[in-house]
Amino acid sequence: LYTFVAHLLPGILAVQSAYSWQRFFGHVYSDAGILGPTTAVSSTYIILFIIFAAFLQASKVGDYFVNFAFATAGRARGGPAKVAIFASGLMGMINGTSAGNVVATGSLTIPLMKRVGYHKKTAGAVEAAASTGGQIMPPIMGAGAFIMAEITGIPYTDIAIAAIIPAILYFVSVYFMVDFEAAKLGMRGMREDELPKFNKLVRQVYLFIPIIILIAALFMGYSVIRAGTLATVAAAVVSWFTPHRMGLRSILKAFELAGIMSIQIIAVCACAGIIVGVISLTGVGARFSAVLLDLAGVSQLLALFFAMCIAILLGMGMPTTAAYAVAASVVAPGLVQLGIPTLTAHFFVFYFAVLSAITPPVALASYAAAGISGANPMETSVASFKIGIAAFIVPYMFFYNSAILMDGTWIEVIRAGVTATFGVFLLSSGVQGWFLGGRSAWFLRVALIFAALFMIEGGLITDLIGIGIAAGAYFVQKVLHPRPDASIPVRGAD
Repeated sequence: LYTFVAHLLPGILAVQSAYSWQRFFGHVYSDAGILGPTTAVSSTYIILFIIFAAFLQASKVGDYFVNFAFATAGRARGGPAKVAIFASGLMGMINGTSAGNVVATGSLTIPLMKRVGYHKKTAGAVEAAASTGGQIMPPIMGAGAFIMAEITGIPYTDIAIAAIIPAILYFVSVYFMVDFEAAKLGMRGMREDELPKFNKLVRQVYLFIPIIILIAALFMGYSVIRAGTLATVAAAVVSWFTPHRMGLRSILKAFELAGIMSIQIIAVCACAGIIVGVISLTGVGARFSAVLLDLAGVSQLLALFFAMCIAILLGMGMPTTAAYAVAASVVAPGLVQLGIPTLTAHFFVFYFAVLSAITPPVALASYAAAGISGANPMETSVASFKIGIAAFIVPYMFFYNSAILMDGTWIEVIRAGVTATFGVFLLSSGVQGWFLGGRSAWFLRVALIFAALFMIEGGLITDLIGIGIAAGAYFVQKVLHPRPDASIPVRGAD
């Protein structure tokens, strides 16, 4: 529609003259549109990992990952929520769609979270945030790493390594958020008789072999297709050592399952190709880049905020890979023109395209989780936005501190990782109102959030300021005992 009415629109949306149907179809059905990178990557890399995920599901190896997470984290307070973080992060990394992963693992974890005391909207929000985090988790990143390598020309291994610290920060933040929520509500972990036996699971640790083979093959320089094929075959082979041996019937069932899932994703990726084609045909992406440059003349932070809004807006309602491909064609070139390194610019866009799955008002992963939990979809999306709040801050740190993307000396990288991790701890404490074993007054929560922002920024002076504010907040809480924030619900209260 935009192609044919763009000449009637005002400002940066306008084009010089109308386009004909012939020119529209000629451009859209080319490698600049539907037959471009999104479809190419989805029909090679994404379908490969969907087949791998289907084999894990059919062989019950995927169930082992979930059970292992239960045995490891189930006893902790609010245990099922921590299980959801580990299990959904691992499976979301492989299957390439946040909403699909919510449906796959959330049907098990969400009812268990509700049983131990989480509100139904929080249970859905935790699952949505964890599944979305799987899309930024190396080495596969929901196939996003391969699309980024295709678009930028940067080697895949460089992208996977650069993603390590941001992914750790995201999952550490989500972990602290659910832990502090459990502490506030006085939750218990799961009982011993409710959990799989850890000793038994340890004896089946060989079921991790498919994942290990996949990661090792990718980093040894094998092609993605060869690495994925080896891992898929390994999933079938290791099943022969379990009661769920994969025979011809279950292999065909796995391919049927993969076919259904891949059609859904590849169709959306092809539709994203229409959007990419229209953006390049009309030149609207270049005009948005010009706006970014104008904004950067006023404030680079304002330009980054504008880029974030566009990336989230373009990503709404799409799987990760399609969302990133569209956002990269509009936003990333403008960021590169600002002088931001290519990898940093594309990571910035990728993160916010991924986070569109938990950003109100159109948050597909949150809506899928709300369908399982029975909560209000909008309330669930707001809660998942709150749980994943650190992920909305970390991309700005790529710009201010490139060491977070492994760009710098080892000392710089380690210091950036440690201080940023402490920063997300403070951020989670401030947002949840729980600091070092007790409830916090509202002004201490504000102070902790400011301290977190200073710590995540990454400079030596800002780190010292952040530590100073956090130390002051700890002193006030332990010595002066200000009255906790009355808005925090107390379990059992009317």
